[in-house]
This record gives sequence, structure tokens and C-alpha cells, in this order.
Amino acid sequence: MLFGKEIKKLGFGLMRLPRRDGEIDVEQVKTMVDRFMEAGFTYFDTAWVYNGSEEATRRALVERYPRESFQLATKNAAWAHCRTREDAIAQLDESLRRTGAGYFDNYLLHNLGEGRTQVFEDFDMWSFVREMKAAGKIRHYGFSFHSTPEELDEILTAHPDAEFVQLQINYADWENPAIRSRGVYEVARRHGKPVIVMEPLKGGLLADPPESVKAVLRESDPNVSCASWGIRFAASLDGVLVVLSGMSDVPQTEDNIATMKDFSGFTEAQLAVVERAREELAKIPLIPCTTCNYCAKVCPKEIGISGTFTAKNMYTLFGNLNYARGQEGWLVHGHGRKQAIECIRCGACEAACPQHIRIREELEAAAALFGQTKQ
Repeated sequence: MLFGKEIKKLGFGLMRLPRRDGEIDVEQVKTMVDRFMEAGFTYFDTAWVYNGSEEATRRALVERYPRESFQLATKNAAWAHCRTREDAIAQLDESLRRTGAGYFDNYLLHNLGEGRTQVFEDFDMWSFVREMKAAGKIRHYGFSFHSTPEELDEILTAHPDAEFVQLQINYADWENPAIRSRGVYEVARRHGKPVIVMEPLKGGLLADPPESVKAVLRESDPNVSCASWGIRFAASLDGVLVVLSGMSDVPQTEDNIATMKDFSGFTEAQLAVVERAREELAKIPLIPCTTCNYCAKVCPKEIGISGTFTAKNMYTLFGNLNYARGQEGWLVHGHGRKQAIECIRCGACEAACPQHIRIREELEAAAALFGQTKQ
């Protein structure tokens, strides 16, 4: 049930659409949309900042299906190139123009957390979404979130009118101290907020996990994909409205449909399988950083130490260097911190680290892994 409408729990994430010659392959997207709709799924998720996605949504979905036959969500990124409130609120009309949707079923304040949260306060975007709901341009409003349980609690306490929260939840991050999926999920439920799940496969990494994890999943059921386990784990959680999967081709769409078409929840035995998979992930030796960031408070060069370690751990787990580099860029440069290569080996960080990590050695290894050179 999604705000009074009975819908199936799988949502079509329109962030990782297939491309051909650098452009979104709209014809393939049309086929994906058709398969999705034919199977009875109706929820689609895009965003103002997803390059070309809103326009592709218009061509593949909005122009080809009756408006009331699907639910469409998009997002407002007030922190992206907006100098004034007028810049920020103009994104809604631009999204309506790009999609041709007429209205949005769900409108999200995009990527709250850390310094981004304050931008929405400064531009009084909460009043704006209330006004737009009253005007009929949106039907429901909430926000997507990437930060700590403590900050989520503060936001929901300050804005109890938020109708839902979109959270990064997957079995790999459930107990991960850098992501704290379980913690933010529990905060949302404590506030009585329905949850929309994003990143159930951690950017696709859980579709192809480490071999030890694959062995656990295949032993339990060799006939389903590894991706199926990640999506079903998220869909089994109480209070989850819909689980978004960022689909990149027709086979992914078909696999997701097969996974969720008749899904009614995990059994205790299936939950135990996922727990064993998580235990296998935990056996892989990682930098034991808990992101307490005591090191950041004493680093004279303002290096993004915990962000660097999170990205390096992602490479250790999944062996995907491009993904790890992307994480390093976001978690370090994207948060206004310096790269590992800037370390002057003063040792202040190690004196402050409660986990007794050999930070200088790990930063040197990370700089080499990510191919960093001093400017």
C-alpha cells in the first residue's frame, strides 16, 4: 500500500539507465518500462540531478501510459548550483517540464545529511513543498537521506510532517558503522515514517558479491540471482513501501520482476541465509574504522581519513576500483576534505584513534591504490 494505493514493492530506479554512444538508450528503456508495467509494477523514481533521466522518463513512460496508471517520484537538489531560494524552487517546474508528468506522486528533498540539510532550511524548502502539495503539483513529500541516525532523528523531530523517508538499506550496510543502515531504519520506524529503500544492491555490488558470499547464497538456492537476495532482504523489512532498483538493461529488469512478482516476505530460514552472507562479508579483513572522526579533528591537513578508509574497504570487499574511486571522490573531496596523498605523517591522527589503526600506513596504501599524486 502506497498512500492509499495498492502497489507492488519493486520500484524502477531511473538513475543508471542504459546508454549508447554516450546518450541514454531510450528505445531500450521503453522495453524495460513495458516489461515492468506488464508485470504489474508501477513505481518510478528519477531526480533533477540525474543527467537526462527526467527527459527519458517522459519519452519512455509519461508519453506512452495513462498518467494515473503509474506513480512517479523526483527530487529537489537545493544544494546543487542554487544561490537563491528562487533557484531551488525553480527545479520543480523544470522537472515538470522535463517529464511532462503534470504532477509528481512523491516529491523528495534530495540527499539530506551533513551540510546539505541546512541548505533546505535556509531556502525554507519545507514550506515550499507544503505549498506545492496544496497546489496539486505534488501529492506527497518526503526526503532522501545519507547520514547518521542521530541527524535523521533531528530532522524528523523538526519536520514531523514529512510523509516518508528514502534510505540506503542493504544487508552489507545493515551493521556497517560507516553507513548504519539499521540505525537509520530504526529511527524512521520510531517516528512512524514509511520507508522507501534505495541502494538495496549497494550500487550493484551485491549483484556480484565476493565468492564466499556467493557460495552461501547459491547453496541455499542455486536458481535465484545474488541480486534477488539483496532486493528481497530490503522488501522484507516492516514499514517498507517500495524497494528501488536502478535498472541498466532488460535482463536486470527481467530478473527483478522474477524476484518480486509474487514475493510475500522472507522466511526465518531465508533471513538466516542473509545473516550468514553478512558474516562472510565480515570475515574479509578491512580497516577497522568506525567513522568516529576523532582523527579528522586533529589532522592539520584536513585529510578525509574515514572517507578514504570507507572507499578502500569497498575495493577490498568487491574489487571494483572505479566504484571505490567514485566513493573516495564523494566521501573526501565531496565533503571538503583533502586526499590521502597530502598526509605529512605527523602521527596526530594515530594518537587520537580509539581503534589503534596504523593510519599513516593505510593512507599511503590508499594514495597508491587510487593513483593520487600531489598537485
